[in-house]
Amino acid sequence: MPLILDEPPSSSSFSAAVSTTTSTTAQDDREIRRRVHHEADIVIVGAGIVGCAAAVAFGKQGRSVILLEKSLKEPDRIVGELLQPGGVRALEGLGLGDCLENIDSIPVYGYQVIYYDEPVWIPYPEDSSSSREAPGRRPEGRSFHHGRFIQKLRAAAMKTPNVTVVETTVTDVVKNGWTGQVLGVECEARKEKDYYFGALTLVADGYASKFRKTCSPHTPQVRSKFWGLELIDADLPMPNHGHVILSSGPPILLYQIGTHETRALIDIPDHLPSAAPSAGGVKNHLQNVVLPTLPACVRPSFAAAIAQGRFRSMPNSFLPPSTQRTPGLILLGDAMNMRHPLTGGGMTVGFSDVLLLSKLLAPRRVPALEDTKAVARQMRTFHWRRKNGAAVINILAMALYSLFAADDAHLKTLQLGCFRYFQLGGACIDGPVGLLAGIIRQPFVLFYHFFAVAFYAVWLRVVAAPAVQKPWVAVVGGGAVLAKAVRVIGPYIVSEVRV
Repeated sequence: MPLILDEPPSSSSFSAAVSTTTSTTAQDDREIRRRVHHEADIVIVGAGIVGCAAAVAFGKQGRSVILLEKSLKEPDRIVGELLQPGGVRALEGLGLGDCLENIDSIPVYGYQVIYYDEPVWIPYPEDSSSSREAPGRRPEGRSFHHGRFIQKLRAAAMKTPNVTVVETTVTDVVKNGWTGQVLGVECEARKEKDYYFGALTLVADGYASKFRKTCSPHTPQVRSKFWGLELIDADLPMPNHGHVILSSGPPILLYQIGTHETRALIDIPDHLPSAAPSAGGVKNHLQNVVLPTLPACVRPSFAAAIAQGRFRSMPNSFLPPSTQRTPGLILLGDAMNMRHPLTGGGMTVGFSDVLLLSKLLAPRRVPALEDTKAVARQMRTFHWRRKNGAAVINILAMALYSLFAADDAHLKTLQLGCFRYFQLGGACIDGPVGLLAGIIRQPFVLFYHFFAVAFYAVWLRVVAAPAVQKPWVAVVGGGAVLAKAVRVIGPYIVSEVRV
């Protein structure tokens, strides 16, 4: 590329110009390697939430990135539509905060939980540790159409230097036959095979990952599905808040995703009698079980959505994380770790993971990604350092779902205790919702509030019992409730502390 100057350069300007030319030439060479030879520092599979964020993060560091996606059309999904305040901050930390703008996103300031028609307000807590919010102003989440947000992230990736986005279907990973190291991926586009190679292959292909089995010892566990409806011009009890509706059945979520659209998510466990084909299927459950439990102001729009008949579902999965040891390969996002979407924590975990990983693999820490031993050391660090945030969100989501979908007497006791605990206000709200929002990242705070709820539930049960039965209820009934609480949260704690 010729260097054209408007005037004779000084020695300093000449040096700067030569440096710029050299840098531009190197960048052009790397783009040719990506586009022609299909080689890069990092090959990323999946241009979704995590894949796009990772492409931007590593591209800004000067890494050469190839981002592969089966279809670049706007996706249409019923989850990934609510970003908690902690996720908003992680997104801003990645320099992608503007992706929330101009997509008709809705500010979210907390939740309203409705327990058998009795509401309690649960706002996000003030966070004095953050300089982002002005004093006295509470944090803000955002809800939106998933596809619009994805397209903004993809546009940001395409504009990022050092990133090349390719529409192709990844069919397999390419391994070194001697060492087992992943060298890249095999793809197919228009019935022709192709290959992309990188020092590191980052797989972020979502909940139904084709490549998870390559390096994860775990298989996703599915207990239920979320069935989604889109309500038009719904009259929500508390605008700019998520709504959790609890009754005799599994939980129901409502949150606005656009000026005129509200998402309704109805949890339907496997083999639920009212949703069985013989009883009329999902439509019967929505019409005869769910609709009567909704706030009266929401029922007209919900009934209209049922009549429209566009029902879609997504599995509610749990997948614990594990230390990643496959050289040359990294799993991220739902491909690596999932929790029940009840608390809307998935994107917060994803963006936080990308932010942490990009710091751990920054060029000043790992100059060459071909150094598999250095990458492996950083991945062990990543596995444990992410737990302050991810483990809290994972455990909370699964434990809270067990309480909100209570299907036995002891869980019903814990469910009531949880709602009454929220009604106490103050720290009894700020702590739990701060955990849910991704603002509070201390596991101890989670354990404290969970068992505070359990003991409060026992106390409420004792108070409600006749005087003659109080000792029996306190000792026997209380012991059974506390044992149930341990059985609820214990397995998820274990899943987080093992390697």
